[in-house]
Amino acid sequence: MKRLIGIYTGLPKSMYFICLATVINRFGDFVVPFLALYLTQKIGMRAVTSGFIVTLASLIGIPASMIGGQVSDILGRKKVYIIAQFISAVFLIPCALTRNAVISVSFLLLSTFFNGFLRPAFSSIIADILPAERRQAGFSLNYLAINVGVSVGPVVAGFLFNNLLPMLFIGDAITSFAAVFLIWKYVKEPDASLHKKSTKNKAEKAESGNILQMLYKRPHICLFIIIKSVYSFVYSQHKFALPITLNAVFRNDGARIFGYVMSINAVTVLVLTVFIGALTRKNHALFNMVLSGIMYAVGFGMIGYVDSYSLIILSTIIWTTGEILSSTNAGVYVANNSPSNYRARLNAIYSIGGAIGSAASTSFSGAYIQSYGCKSIWGLTLIISLIAVVCMFALKIFTQKRAGSDFRRL
Repeated sequence: MKRLIGIYTGLPKSMYFICLATVINRFGDFVVPFLALYLTQKIGMRAVTSGFIVTLASLIGIPASMIGGQVSDILGRKKVYIIAQFISAVFLIPCALTRNAVISVSFLLLSTFFNGFLRPAFSSIIADILPAERRQAGFSLNYLAINVGVSVGPVVAGFLFNNLLPMLFIGDAITSFAAVFLIWKYVKEPDASLHKKSTKNKAEKAESGNILQMLYKRPHICLFIIIKSVYSFVYSQHKFALPITLNAVFRNDGARIFGYVMSINAVTVLVLTVFIGALTRKNHALFNMVLSGIMYAVGFGMIGYVDSYSLIILSTIIWTTGEILSSTNAGVYVANNSPSNYRARLNAIYSIGGAIGSAASTSFSGAYIQSYGCKSIWGLTLIISLIAVVCMFALKIFTQKRAGSDFRRL
């Protein structure tokens, strides 16, 4: 166990404070999971109106992310994170004081915008403070921190929603303020000029020109984002097609079993992240992404052919392993191949690609299931996963030839 935990030792001190801030922030992420229920049960909106607002809250993150990435690369990642996170938290406080639909929705959307605004900055801070050879460990530790917070937060949020509704918003704001303080106090803004001179990875050298010119010079980044969006398409089946399938297979027990599946997913992440990180830390990030795709293909693909609870558990553990590999390596590849002066913008594009894949998954799967049945979607998911795996492996070969002797660092 000491050897396993050892992969997280020796990271920059600020990385541990970032992870502590992540635990606090994700623990206090009270509002978003209960947004639909808040709009319908507490404000009294119709389901269709609530659905529109929840969708709008998701879509508003796209322009917010792009603008936030641009501003972060110009003004500095830490500065943008602190300001945007603070504003996002402040906009939650009026929601605790009123149930007026117009006021609540307006401030919720403003808070959501700034929450999307800060995401590229936060991801870039992690990449900035970590040397290339420690990024996999750093991203893995932050992913673990996310899941520690998420594993406890919704339980507290559920209690607040039913018993102390104003504290749902105030608690979310307070935890955000705490995260802001930790980043402000213990994380230094990386010196961009120093980074340009000191980076050993040629792929991280600053680029001249605009974003399109930069992407044109780095086709492998564009290809990775496209393939990763397909991974997101596949992974998002667990939120839509999986509960529908479980309901069809187990009927009245479907909802209960889906709850167990999501609990198994959470426990698997908490237990296996350290082990998987230790086993794969010397692998190339793209090789681990290939393994992730294989886990998705097997884990999701088998759902269409099983009807026992034990095999559903096995399936969940397999595709969750794919989730861990993807979450701890995708950001590493993007960081290692991002020019230092475009890193936040590339993180924004990467996030948007994932959001598009996830959104396409839900809309496409709904139509496909309606036409061909819920079992058939898993065979198609298997095929799509395998195609993505082949493409990811081809990208690995392309990257190796392009990078030459620097390949191990990319």
